[in-house]
Amino acid sequence: MNKNLLGKIPSWPQLRQILKVMNKKEKYLSFGSLFLALFFLFVFLVNLYTSQRKEVPAYGGTYSEALVGQPQFINPILAASDVDRDLSKLVYSGLVGYDEEGNLVMDLAESYSIKDGKEYTFKLRRNVFWHDGKPFNADDVVFTVNAILNPDYGSPLRSVWQGVKVEKIDDYTVKFILDNPYAMFLETLTVGILPRHIWESMNPKNIILSSINLTPVGTGPFKVDKIIKSKLGYIKSIRLSAFDDYYKKRSYFNNFEIKFYDDEEQAINAYQKGDVLGVAYVSAQNKGLLSQENTNIYKLKTPTYFSVFFNQNQSLILADINVRKALAYSVDKSKIFYEALLKDGIIVDSPIPPHIFGHNDNVKKYEFSLKKAEEILKNNGWKDLDGDGILEKKLSKKDKEPTKLSFSLVTLDSPDLTSVAQILIDDWKKIGVDVRLDAYSIEEMTQNIIKERRYDAILFGESLLMEPDPFVFWHSSQKKSPGLNLALYGNRSVDKLLEEMRQKVDRNQREKILKEFQEKVVNDIPAIFLYSKLYLYPVNKKIKGISVKKIATYSDRFTGIENWYIKTQLVPKD
Repeated sequence: MNKNLLGKIPSWPQLRQILKVMNKKEKYLSFGSLFLALFFLFVFLVNLYTSQRKEVPAYGGTYSEALVGQPQFINPILAASDVDRDLSKLVYSGLVGYDEEGNLVMDLAESYSIKDGKEYTFKLRRNVFWHDGKPFNADDVVFTVNAILNPDYGSPLRSVWQGVKVEKIDDYTVKFILDNPYAMFLETLTVGILPRHIWESMNPKNIILSSINLTPVGTGPFKVDKIIKSKLGYIKSIRLSAFDDYYKKRSYFNNFEIKFYDDEEQAINAYQKGDVLGVAYVSAQNKGLLSQENTNIYKLKTPTYFSVFFNQNQSLILADINVRKALAYSVDKSKIFYEALLKDGIIVDSPIPPHIFGHNDNVKKYEFSLKKAEEILKNNGWKDLDGDGILEKKLSKKDKEPTKLSFSLVTLDSPDLTSVAQILIDDWKKIGVDVRLDAYSIEEMTQNIIKERRYDAILFGESLLMEPDPFVFWHSSQKKSPGLNLALYGNRSVDKLLEEMRQKVDRNQREKILKEFQEKVVNDIPAIFLYSKLYLYPVNKKIKGISVKKIATYSDRFTGIENWYIKTQLVPKD
């Protein structure tokens, strides 16, 4: 039967004869039909193949990112800039770290226990190696902590670690002993650990001069491969390569290239030209400069919030709670959200942002109302005596002349903050308050203005931990530098709450205290709480696997970077 069937198939000479007798139209139709049949057969076979397979990440490729600034110390105990912290995050690991939601998770440590709130014992991972192949162990942890505490190293972290001792129990067990209980101690342990065998032979006083600060050996997902400098000695780029023996899993990227630029505009321009696949950060004002077609802008929540802090010691006007209350009611936060933040922020009403542990959404909210603000000032004797729109009154019986309702507002000389400041000034002018704006560089602000508390009011940001410890911002002992109580706020009951909260290991107890703390502070109005700014992280759509949502520090945008990928492959479905 098969032979008979095959015998009926035309031979090539017979097909040639058929083609000779066909006209041009018939030939076109025949070849077209044949082409379509072959095409649909091909599509069918491709679909059949792909339907039995799934796309998964594949190893290979290079991710490149633009950073603003210059690296100085790729060293976690010396890092003082965002650039240094970014590089240290890629090269080193801490005992604990964060997951994509900002929760603390074990990293170099695999477990821990707490005794009496003062003793923290950690069991370390055993399958961890340094980039040079040497094994990681407890000696490295002890060395790192002691180096931070040694003043000769000059670590900016030293003050945070005061009152902490570290002991080696065995090669894979360490114990931390605190002078006083500190419930947020775990977050301190996110600092990267140094290799003792690399650093122990160096004179601590000369550590900042060591070339190893730019050619580090860590346990992180990437190791430094190559540094390219300009003729003037500036670092143009650093190429990192994937560490094959990384204890979590090898990065899908073969390489990670960091390129350095002088400012945000240059970094964005490099991205637009295709020189890099990501930019470390872009401001809300500049995000429109990025190509929207091929860019994902990840909007990451941070524990930073911005407020206007009132210095009641310097301004007699602002010492009046009724004035502060009127100022609070006259601030249109929605205008700040839309016009200054361009919707890339979160409105806040307390010193704990909504997306951070312990937030109290039931605090008193000073909803925008110019009418209510005007009534408060009028009922407290403030009047427009000169007809110039600025309210006045005598602050005491001894005053011969009335005092103008006027004060100065200081902030950083940056587009986003000066934009917010101008909205505040415009709002306050509507209720008869005259405010002068003074903008300063970050150096002048920190060294002269904040350190000396030389301001009536200051628009500034404060960064908490993911497990917040507001002590340094709101306890009365922190009114003077180096404390960060910018409002020079003092309330004995709040002090007691903050002291008690630090000792509570139980999270439920800490949460209860934090909520009560927020209620008391908001009622006293030492500041007007405005917003928490989102961290805008633009990355080319070619890069997949990014899942981070909350970050404790800007370098935490690299959380889970071992899961990012650019290449894919098809594998059979399970």
